[in-house]
Amino acid sequence: MPTKLPILYSFRRCPYAMRARMALLYASINLELREVLLKAKPEKMLAISAKGTVPVLELADAVVLDESYEIIRWALEQNDPKNWLSAELEADIDDLVARNDGQFKTDLDHYKYWQRFPAESREQYRARGELFLAELEILLTKQTYLLAERITLADIALFPFIRQFAFVDKDWFDRSPYPKLRAWLEQLLMSELFLAVMKKSPPWQDGDSPIALR
Repeated sequence: MPTKLPILYSFRRCPYAMRARMALLYASINLELREVLLKAKPEKMLAISAKGTVPVLELADAVVLDESYEIIRWALEQNDPKNWLSAELEADIDDLVARNDGQFKTDLDHYKYWQRFPAESREQYRARGELFLAELEILLTKQTYLLAERITLADIALFPFIRQFAFVDKDWFDRSPYPKLRAWLEQLLMSELFLAVMKKSPPWQDGDSPIALR
């Protein structure tokens, strides 16, 4: 009998799914990738995760992980060849990720979809998000990556959200007073790992042949 593979329900452009795919590929986790159409979510995904958001990882033993950070940490616990988890930096990593996923994500959504939030202007929402960008710029004046001279989990967990913020108005970001952050972002955008996980896959339908993440 063939070994059942974990199944990852994903959406290519979702930042949460993006960082999960990067961690899973980095950790060399052999799995089946199922690209989801958000307007037509698969019943099989909804059956195992009622909240209906990606990513969702169904493990071979039927355990379901449906939070991206949980998926990332699981992947790195299986295989972490370059020590992304960095036990000595764990508290700092968790703090940065919590702030990114909390207030910064709120500010990012308000900035990107500012017409849905007419209480303030797009520029005002952007200025709120810049408070976090400015902190990251300071960190990057101290070392090449956010918390060390090498990539850690913090870089991978934050990168898709900084990418999304930058591309709301790329002309503005290219002129913004965050040169270290721009260089950090560009390096990750050009990385083999990111380019690999951004390959397009057709939306999954029941009965399709399995597609691997590679």
